[in-house]
Amino acid sequence: MGLRAVFLDVGNTLLREEPSRFAQYVRAAQEEGLTVPEAEMRRLMIEAHAALPQEIDGAWRYTDAWFAHYIRRIFHQQLGLPAERLAPLSTRLFARFSEAGMFQVHAGCWELLDEARRRGLRVGIISNWSPRLPGLLHSLGLAGQVDFVLCSAIERLEKPEPAIFLRALELAGCAPHEALHAGDHMEKDVAGARTVGLHAVLVDHEGTTTSVRDTPVVHDLHALRARIVALHSAHTS
Repeated sequence: MGLRAVFLDVGNTLLREEPSRFAQYVRAAQEEGLTVPEAEMRRLMIEAHAALPQEIDGAWRYTDAWFAHYIRRIFHQQLGLPAERLAPLSTRLFARFSEAGMFQVHAGCWELLDEARRRGLRVGIISNWSPRLPGLLHSLGLAGQVDFVLCSAIERLEKPEPAIFLRALELAGCAPHEALHAGDHMEKDVAGARTVGLHAVLVDHEGTTTSVRDTPVVHDLHALRARIVALHSAHTS
């Protein structure tokens, strides 16, 4: 049997942040009277993410309670912002990242989803994201175009853990070889999907990756749609 389901990552695959997450944190610092170059903020954010565990006092990664530790590490411990300023700063950041207007849908997204639906494929979202993801997808008009959404902070599972991909297969009602997962991260998306036997495609909108051994690479969602069509057609013709 051929392709029956397509699973998609969200951040840097279907959507991009405008302005970037790093720029938004720089703006938050400026509002508190702190001047931080974007390159320095990027470094602090990446270091904080790497340093904090998946779960802190029962709070799963990307929940508000987890982000409170993340924000404290960056703004209080690293930048010296008084602790009493953290709560209002966090409230502003959470509000911004809930706004649909901060996100841009990549070109080709609607065509890809329409094609998948026309071919009778099950379409699922698998994303490491905050619990705001379902609401964000609804605001952007994407929720009605997919069959299910697996959000790491809600499921308490995250890519590249096999369990989240197995959960997607269960919801799609198909075997691993009947599903494809596409995303922008080699480890979380490609390697994670392949661990359970899924087809995998690396989506590189920046065009920095030209080839990866044994891994299809596409540079836009039009090319991803074409690959899905080819894979589906190969088993239905």
